[in-house]
Amino acid sequence: MILSISGVVLLGIIVFLFFRKDGLKASHAMVCALFGFYLAGTAIAPSIKAGGQSLASLLGGIKF
Repeated sequence: MILSISGVVLLGIIVFLFFRKDGLKASHAMVCALFGFYLAGTAIAPSIKAGGQSLASLLGGIKF
């Protein structure tokens, strides 16, 4: 649950930066949000979630 909240916050910040710096239009952001919403209801959603968790564990294992 914490990973998904962190991911949502991170992606929200990225969208905000695109909106402010690169000229992302509000309509483009809405289309991306709707795409993600509908993609979450498809059969590929568990694979995407597993990939995100794998990436998070990979990044969490990096030691400096």
